[in-house]
Amino acid sequence: MSLRTYGHLPSGAAQQQGIALVEVLVSLVILLFGLLGLVGVSSRSSTAEMESYQRVQALQLVQDMSDRLNANRKVATCYSNGATGVKLGTGTGNTGAASCAAGNAQQQARAVADLAAWDSMLKGQAEIQPATKPGQASTNVGAMIGAIGCVTLDDAANNVYMIAVSWQGLVKTAAPTLADGTTAFPCGSGAYSDEKLHRVVTTKVRIGALS
Repeated sequence: MSLRTYGHLPSGAAQQQGIALVEVLVSLVILLFGLLGLVGVSSRSSTAEMESYQRVQALQLVQDMSDRLNANRKVATCYSNGATGVKLGTGTGNTGAASCAAGNAQQQARAVADLAAWDSMLKGQAEIQPATKPGQASTNVGAMIGAIGCVTLDDAANNVYMIAVSWQGLVKTAAPTLADGTTAFPCGSGAYSDEKLHRVVTTKVRIGALS
């Protein structure tokens, strides 16, 4: 005759197993929240890096036109199309000054060439991403999103020119305005889905009286 014995876990051991399972679940929840936080930090870091990269590009473009204007200052008015102002870059449909009567033919040609080169840089032609599929066009990626550049005669009495470069940011901030704090900054205004995505950097160039 065989004897069978049946054993049962002590109640204390069962409680310990239940507590261990709860601890594992709590640890998993904490780990999950930690990973979600890490993803958020990584995303914000990438966005901030891209914003900074675009601003550096814009500053380089502003400085480039400032150098071009200074180097050909006898026909500075050609760069702003007189008092009309010149707007180049993404979606503007312009490539340079329509006409210029100042200076000689060589200086005028240089001004037109400078504006055309600046327009190309604003449109990202400094770096081109080749097409990855047959029939697909290459993409210009050498500039900011929606880059627009403007050259205007800011102060005719003192012969001061303003060079501005605007682009589309990735997160909403305060919309750029003129000195009055209410009027939207004209260069790039309305070109983006929201004015709070509108970014702009400027510099001014004063041309001395030349004989």
